[in-house]
Parts: sequence; structure tokens; C-alpha cells
Amino acid sequence: MANFREYISNLFRSSRSDEEHYYDDEPVANQEITQSETTNQPVPIQQPVFTSEIQEPEFSPQPVNAVVIPYWLEDEDTLRDEGVLFGLSESDPTEKTDIIHKYFVHLAAGPLSDIEQHNERIQELNLFIGQKTDRIETLKAKADTVAIADNAREHHLPRTLIGLTLSAAMCIGNFFLIRESLRPAFAESSWIAMGIFLAGMFSLFGRISIFHDKDSKVTWRSLLEEIGLPFAASLFVFAQVYQSQGWLQALSLFVFIFFLFLFAGKLFLSNITVLRSDLKAWLDPIKEKKQQEDENYKSESEVLALEEERDALRVKKWQAVRDLSASETERDRIYARRDMLIKLFESEFFLARRMKGQLSGRQLNYIRKGDQ
Repeated sequence: MANFREYISNLFRSSRSDEEHYYDDEPVANQEITQSETTNQPVPIQQPVFTSEIQEPEFSPQPVNAVVIPYWLEDEDTLRDEGVLFGLSESDPTEKTDIIHKYFVHLAAGPLSDIEQHNERIQELNLFIGQKTDRIETLKAKADTVAIADNAREHHLPRTLIGLTLSAAMCIGNFFLIRESLRPAFAESSWIAMGIFLAGMFSLFGRISIFHDKDSKVTWRSLLEEIGLPFAASLFVFAQVYQSQGWLQALSLFVFIFFLFLFAGKLFLSNITVLRSDLKAWLDPIKEKKQQEDENYKSESEVLALEEERDALRVKKWQAVRDLSASETERDRIYARRDMLIKLFESEFFLARRMKGQLSGRQLNYIRKGDQ
């Protein structure tokens, strides 16, 4: 076969013998050329009908899924010879190039299937990684929002406690003042003083005094409810003290007790109401902080678990990307081999096709017989 390729190469060199033997007196019959072309063109996919002398064992029927390499693709030298013989015939080169394409389609089917599976796997992993990342960002943003909201709540609990203590002291002092003022008029002045004290101090119809509530509208009924009993209790004390003491002392006692009734009792009960709100404002953040610490612990644990899962998914993704790269490399190698063989066949084919007009029939017959 090497001598045959050498012979083909020497045909391109100009020599005197080529000019003398350019024409041949012994034409080759078309039937012989056709028979030679048929002999040297085995098609593995669709087998032509041969005589019993030409049939070979390697062309026995194969399973449908088996990929059989054509004999002229087993090595490059055989492919060159096939290209030369095909170029000297009247056949179209696409007959062979299509066979090469189909053969390499079978070879590339495995890598292409792997590439598709790896791409689907990578897309699935990217979706899972995105879901884990979104959940992590949501948990972190929630923790930051709660941390900022904790500093926004304030209370005045110390001031409220001091005010409540002072108002309680004023109420107690007012009771003893009334009892000592009524002692000359009543032998048992303690119970009478207690009744007058309660009537004037705790005759309350609202949660907060109208003097401290800036939002409510003042009417004659609310004003009467606010100052009616304190005024009556103070007037009763004034009347009893006036009998034993002078009018100036009785009047000053009336004014003092009246304003103690009016403001001290209201201040005491108002401070109790405010104390409830302040205690709520003080204790609720503590409870919320504890709950938030528990939630933060759970969130941090969940974030750590999600990050571990995300890292594991990324490792799987990197493995899938590496496998994808290997499959793509194998596919590219197969395609490069296919393109190289097609170029090799076409170069020999068109070289022989250009030489065909320069060869005599005897030379063509010698070339064809030399390949058999």
C-alpha cells in the first residue's frame, strides 16, 4: 500500500514517460470501472447486494445498537486510499463524508447524553443553592430588623415610681390632717375622718384626671364629677373646724384639703395607671428579648445548617461542572477527530479528482487493481 501511495505522488512529477504514455490505446470498459468502484465502496449502514466471492465475514449483520467502524476508517492510510479511489471514480464525496458523520454521531451520543444530564443537574443544583441563599438572607434581614426595633421602646418607670410614692405620702398626710382637725368636734374622729378622706380622695369616675388628659373635652358634667365630692368633703371639714377655730384657719384648711383631694388622689391613681403602662413597656422588651434570643439561636442554627447544605450543594455542583467539562472535552475530541478525517478524505479525494484527467486508462486500471 505504501508503494501505491508513492506511485500516486510520483504522478504529480513531470517526466518524459508521462508525456509518452499520456494516451492509452486500450480503453477500459465502463462495466469494469463500475465493478471496481462497487468493489471498493462498502457501505456499513446499507449493504449492497454482492456476489458470494466478494462478501467478507466482517460485513455480517450486527445488532441494531452496535456501532461498527467502517474498515476504511480504521487508520488514516486506508482512509487516504479510499479518498483516492473515490476521487478517481464518478461518485460524490458526500457519500463517504455522510458515513463519517453518522459514525461519529454514534460515537458522540454518549458524551452528548452525559452533557445534557450534567446541565440538568447543574440547573437543579443552582435552583437549590438559590433557595438556600434566599432563606439565609431572609433570616439575617429579619434578625437585623428586630435588633433595630428593640431600641425604639422607652419608658419612665423611675419617675412614675417616685411620683406614686410622693402622692401616697400626701394622701396619708391628708388623712391624718383631717382626723386631727375633726377631733374637737367628734370623739371618735378616726372613722369619720376615714369616710371623709375616701369620699374626697377616691371619688373618681375616669381613669385619668381631666387636668392631666389633654385630649378629652371638658364639659360641665365631667367638671362636676371631678370636683363635686372633693369640694363637699372640704366644705364639711371647713364647717367643723370653723366652730372651734377662727375663720382664717378654717378657710386655709378648706383650700389646702380641697386641692389635696383634687390633685393628690388623682395623681395617685393616675400614677397607678401610668405604672401599669411603664411596667408593660419595661417587661415586654425583656420578654421579647428573651424570645428573640431563642429565635436568634434557632435562626443561627438554621442559617448554619442552610450554609452547610449550600456548601454541600456547591461541592456537588463543582463535581457536576467537572464531569460536564470532561464530557465536553470528550465531545470536542470526537468532533475534532471527525473533522480531521473528513478533511483528510476530501483532500485525497479532490487531489485524485484533479489527477483523473491526467491519467490514462491503463494507469487508472493499475491503480484500481493495486488496491484490490
